[in-house]
Order: sequence, then structure tokens, then C-alpha cells
Amino acid sequence: MKTYIKQLKYKPLIGLVAIGLMLSSCGIEDIPDPNNPTIESVLENATVDDLNNLVVGTESGMRNSLGTYYDNVGVVGREHYRFSGAEPRFTSDLLGAGSATLDNSTFYTSNPWGARYRVVKNTNILIASVNNTELVSEEQRQAYLGFAKTIKAYQLLLNLTMTNENGIRFDVDDINNLGPVVADPQEALTQIAAMLDEAAAHLQDAGSTFPFSLSQGFEGYNTPEGFRMFNRALAARVAVYRENYAEALTLLEESFLDLDGSFTEGVYYVFSTSPGDQLNPLYYAANATGEVRIAHPGFVADATPGDTRLTKVSKRDAPATQSNLTGEYDVALYTTNTDPVPIIRNEELILIYAEAKIQTGDLQEAEEALNIIREGSGLPPYASAVTQEALIDEMLRQRRYSLYFEGHRWVDMRRYNRLDQLPIDRTGDDVWVSFPIPISEEI
Repeated sequence: MKTYIKQLKYKPLIGLVAIGLMLSSCGIEDIPDPNNPTIESVLENATVDDLNNLVVGTESGMRNSLGTYYDNVGVVGREHYRFSGAEPRFTSDLLGAGSATLDNSTFYTSNPWGARYRVVKNTNILIASVNNTELVSEEQRQAYLGFAKTIKAYQLLLNLTMTNENGIRFDVDDINNLGPVVADPQEALTQIAAMLDEAAAHLQDAGSTFPFSLSQGFEGYNTPEGFRMFNRALAARVAVYRENYAEALTLLEESFLDLDGSFTEGVYYVFSTSPGDQLNPLYYAANATGEVRIAHPGFVADATPGDTRLTKVSKRDAPATQSNLTGEYDVALYTTNTDPVPIIRNEELILIYAEAKIQTGDLQEAEEALNIIREGSGLPPYASAVTQEALIDEMLRQRRYSLYFEGHRWVDMRRYNRLDQLPIDRTGDDVWVSFPIPISEEI
């Protein structure tokens, strides 16, 4: 039986290539549809239109299960509570209530993992297709490869962020012969870094324009040169995760880092109300009930007076309570259901720069970078000890407030061995180190 994919006319982020919807775990089911072309036909002499449809599906699929991903890392990282009238596991399993543990066979584990690997499968098909067609120029080929490998690396990084020492799979091309789970986080990060480097090399040889269009979330980064800066920004994030701080500084020079630039400059997921498109899954209206995200009380209590980043939360008319947890503030980063969500932006790059300078001993330059963040957030310049230990504390504090609800706090505290500093709000709760990989992958 052949596997079929649907052809889509290109509209940025409206609709998914069907292959992105056919996956269970890392596999593709056979879905016969004589009205649509087969995957086999795309894998041989694909046209630019065929390849562009794969690009559309790849970018669109990156947004699937984002809400669950951010709830996972944000709740475990004590950035927010996720109160749900329909799903108690947000306040039990994720917070380790009583005897609760993280489940390897439920939605919060399998949905984000599966969504990321659906995109990985799309990128694998795109790579195979562009390497097996005579209908594109060599520059176009390099462009598709640079795009595909960058997005593939990013998707794998998100899964590794959750599973950590439980690992991820890199080799998923053959669903009947999956590669091993790479359980060493540093080895996995090394492979992700190498993939980003391969992609960057492709992008250098991709000419001045892409043969495909990207959504408005890539505005300014929708050429080989611009997309390569995005790639190098992701690589800098990976470098600090690997504790390769000198390398991070080199990568930042090739990224879109701008110490004098806007904090919000960067690359984003975008959403719309157009038919077939997606809404921002991180948005809930102020004072919502039933399904809400409540800022952890510590975010406000620990803030420095005058910090403008407190606008990321809003005071509720009445506190929200569930499972012996109470909060007075809504998470309020997004004011509409079509607001963009950052993938990576300049404020993070400035903080990566500060961290790398701390770790390479340039404490004065690190302090100056941290002061850019402080002054841009309505705070006076840093006035405490200029030591490596003190500046690490300050850097993590600024990351906590600058990157709130962007998926970083839990990772930061874990990589600095500070998970024991995250608050325990109920007796018997736990702070998890990692999520299990789905039970379907334990083969």
C-alpha cells in the first residue's frame, strides 16, 4: 500500500502537509488516497512546488502541541500553575503531588514528543526529496537543506529539553529500524550542534534568496543570510547548554545579536484566525475561569520594585485556586489569540552573551551586558559584587524575568544544578529533573 500526501497551495502557515499528520510516534501510517500524490512520487524528482509544500507543512507543524510543551516546562519550573477543570494532572503529576509521578503514556509526555517528531519526519522527507531531484538548481538544493536541517535540529532540541538524560532518537528515517535513544544529554547536544553547523554550511552556499516563502514570523530572516543568523542564534543557545562558552561568543558574532537593538527582535511562531490556521495556544483572557494559567506567586514576590517585566502578569479581580494552590496574577504575555510567540529573540542573545562573558572571565563586559537588560527593564545599574559567582546569580535572575514563560527557567536551574532552589508549594511535592520518553519509544 502506498502512502499519500496532499498537495496544498502555499499560504503561510495555513494548513499542514498531510504527512505531518500521519505519524504515530516516529512512524508514518499508510493512508490510501488516489486523489493525492504519494510520498514516493515526492521522493523522486520533486518539483519546487512539491518541495515548497513540504516547507509549509514543516513550519506550520512546529506550532503543534506548543501549549502542552510550555505548560510542561513552565509548571515544573515553577513559573506558573496550569489550572484546568478537565485535567487535574497539571497540578498533580507535573508538580509531583503526593505519590504522583510523571507518566510515560499520557498526553503531556506523548503529545509534545510526537509533534516534534512529525516535524522531524517532514524535514527528513524534504532532505531526501531535494537530494533526489534534478528539478532544482544547486543553490536551491542548499537552501532547502539549510532550512530542513536547522528546523530538524531545533525540534530535537525541544524534545531533549524535556527528556534530558532519558534521551532522544536521531535516526528515525526507517520506522521499522529506528536508531538508538541517545541518553547522554551532552552527546545529544553535540549531535544537535553538528546538525546546526551542517545547516549553516548549506545556507552559505544557498545564494541570496530562498526558492520558498516563510511566514511573517521569519520577517528579516527569510533569506539564506538572514536564516543563517537565526541558525547561529540557536547554535549559541546550544553552545551554552554544552558549556562551550567561547564557542557561544563566536556564534553570537554570526547571529543577529545587537547589544543596542530591540529586545523583541527575532524569529517567532505566528498565528491567525484564517480558516485552517492555528490560534496562539498560550493565550487566555484575563480573569478566565476553568482553563487558566496563573503566575507563580514568587514571580511577583521576588521582583525588584519598578521592574517593567512585571507587565508579563496581570492582577486578577479575584484569586484563582485549585488543588491547594492559589495565585492572584494571570500569565499575561499575550493579549490576543493571534499574538506571535518567540522562538528566539535578541534579549535572550544578550543574556547568552552575558553568560558566556561571565564564564570566560570577562566580568566587566558581562556586567555591562546585564546592565543593558536591567536598564531596559526600568532598573538601575547592577551594584553588587563583581565576581563570577555573584554575576551568575544576577544573570539567572535576569533570565528569569526577561525570558518568563518562554521555556527557559527549568532548563536554566537544571543546568546550574539549582533545581533544589525552586519552590515547593505543598508538602510532598517534587521538582522533576526530566520527563520520561513515551512508552511507545521504549523498544
